[in-house]
Amino acid sequence: METWELIAREQIRDLVAGYAQLADTGRFDAVLELFAEDGVLHGGDQPEARGRDGIRAFLSGTGSSLKAVTSAPLIRHHVSNLRIEVLSRDEARGTSYFFVVTDRGPDHWGRYRDEYVRRDGRWLFRHRRARLDGFAPGSWTAERRAREAARG
Repeated sequence: METWELIAREQIRDLVAGYAQLADTGRFDAVLELFAEDGVLHGGDQPEARGRDGIRAFLSGTGSSLKAVTSAPLIRHHVSNLRIEVLSRDEARGTSYFFVVTDRGPDHWGRYRDEYVRRDGRWLFRHRRARLDGFAPGSWTAERRAREAARG
């Protein structure tokens, strides 16, 4: 493995960690800067959010939903088992697991599947897909899914 690939891997690890920390603290404008301008965020069964404006709308709606049903809008994403495949000096892809906790306790868990691109010397998300594998009964996610099902 060459030095440039080791550097790419560390920068991508920092990107993934930064996403979780910034999103958890509601700093959505900073999260947007982690995506390419034409980036895509796909939250499981939700429609894809395309471009920074679409991603902003998706994240803001999620934040509002959390604040409406929790006593403290606390959320923590724990990301693990990050596997990175560097395709070139400017493209990579990766997978990881996530486990989310709110003030109620364990909430939901799943997997990320990411595509990364390097632009202007920075690694960014080109496409981030979150796949939900499960959620806890009585959790924020369980309540949100029940509301969505009731709406049709």
